[in-house]
Amino acid sequence: MHIRVTTDPVSLNEVHDPENHPCIYQGDGNDGLEIYFENETNRSEFLAWEHEQDDDGMIALTGDDSDNYVAEG
Repeated sequence: MHIRVTTDPVSLNEVHDPENHPCIYQGDGNDGLEIYFENETNRSEFLAWEHEQDDDGMIALTGDDSDNYVAEG
């Protein structure tokens, strides 16, 4: 599955013309995550933050296993 995110995770603003904005891609070409940014400064800030999250530079996504959690989507 290929996921394309056009909301800049730093500014939380929508990137209306993604082809002309900086992005990062993580995945194997067929399956991956593509994140677009309003500018290179936001992209660099996100990469620096992402690298600080874990020793291997990856963000660990974990689920909520509480009894009152309802998965949406």
